[in-house]
Amino acid sequence: MNLFAGIDVGSRTTKACILKEDDILSSAIIDTTFDVQAIALKAVTMATEKSKIDLSKISYIVATGYGRVNVSFAHRHVTEISCHALGMNYLYPEVRTILDMGGQDLKVIRCDEIGRVTKFVMNDKCAAGTGRFLERIAETFNLSLKVMSDLSLSPKNGPCEISSYCAVFALDDALSLVRTGADLNDVVAGLFDSVTEKILQMIQKLGLEEKFAICGGIAKNKGIVERLRKVLNLEVIVPEDPQIIGALGAAIFARRFFEELKKGA
Repeated sequence: MNLFAGIDVGSRTTKACILKEDDILSSAIIDTTFDVQAIALKAVTMATEKSKIDLSKISYIVATGYGRVNVSFAHRHVTEISCHALGMNYLYPEVRTILDMGGQDLKVIRCDEIGRVTKFVMNDKCAAGTGRFLERIAETFNLSLKVMSDLSLSPKNGPCEISSYCAVFALDDALSLVRTGADLNDVVAGLFDSVTEKILQMIQKLGLEEKFAICGGIAKNKGIVERLRKVLNLEVIVPEDPQIIGALGAAIFARRFFEELKKGA
């Protein structure tokens, strides 16, 4: 029996996934800290403990995500773009376009029938359109992400127009609107419309090929998912656990690299 691990060190959370041959055994998600090496080890240890296996039994480990190069105990490091494509292909081989909205960046990825990346676009220059921007909105208005998402789907007088492209100015616009009497539901709806518009610009820049799936923490945000479903007018696939897709892809790469090693031995 061969076991493989994938670790995805993101800007906000670190994820680990354990594969037994071709089956997902377990996964874990924890907050990322400044000590990337320690948090990666903690995540993969938590995942192995869920499966009641010892970490020493893992045959091969691949790290991905922005902090991947700092995971020295991993055998290989692979970009998160490749890992998200392969992980999504494992679950949904029919998917050709993937939206991955992380804490600090936004990626739209196109892949082929075997989960190989064919092209992608990425926005990591501006916070608007990222998970952290949504968190800042929630913090500013003292709302949970779920409550904020629900409010965005229930505007009372219609979504307010948020004209600023920059995340900082967009939040300032929203605060000014609330202070001048705008309904909070309408302001939040406007902010969510603004985020959705930025996502759509990325999708249009790359070109959308069905089927379309969303991964990352944003996939749990009903306000964004429903807007994309409505505007794109197509089925939006959301995995059961959308945050572990990168770690899953890394674990699949780990299995692939291990098999290549065996063949070359």
